[in-house]
Amino acid sequence: MKRMSLRVIMCGALCALPALAQTAHQHHPPESAAEYARVLEDPERDGWQKPHEVILALKLTGQETVADIGSGTGYFANRLARHARRVFAVDIDARLLEISLKSAPGNVTPVLASTDNPRLPDGASDLIFFCDVVHHIENRAAYLDKVKQALKPGGRIVVIDFHKRELKIGPPVEMKIDRADMLREFEQAGFKLSEEQGFLPYQYYLVFSAAAAK
Repeated sequence: MKRMSLRVIMCGALCALPALAQTAHQHHPPESAAEYARVLEDPERDGWQKPHEVILALKLTGQETVADIGSGTGYFANRLARHARRVFAVDIDARLLEISLKSAPGNVTPVLASTDNPRLPDGASDLIFFCDVVHHIENRAAYLDKVKQALKPGGRIVVIDFHKRELKIGPPVEMKIDRADMLREFEQAGFKLSEEQGFLPYQYYLVFSAAAAK
């Protein structure tokens, strides 16, 4: 097993809360990290999550630094690492980060975050990636301020999250964020929608850039 990088940033109470990378199949996290990992890596997920198409749509050149917030077992982080220069795998659960590192390429850097701070280096990320994560973040306005600080000039933020309606997968409707509400929150945080993809069956796929200063 690979040793966790010294660049892992320790937070105060390890594993006190469920990981940001909440399972798409249930809204109560499994009791063990191993069980959680099995759910997150369920082979059936590929059919609706379409990870290859999601990453191709990013049009990465191979030179970018990407931060996957709520990386969990590395479902996207380890795939993104094949298309980027460097990937920050960000999660609040050290156990999941340790599991993810077992199969992570060498250009993946784990970052142990807190629930209110991704703990990313300032101005280091070309792309910040959220998949099924934003609806778990409380006080999102303050959190997005920290996300903005982590972006390079001209950087992008990708948000993939579940449509706010009854679906056969995903969290309960009351936990979801409607697409229009997500747009409004990001606009209020100083971002603008620059692109949108429509190929995912259960989720919206939004790409934001920092809005020009007035």
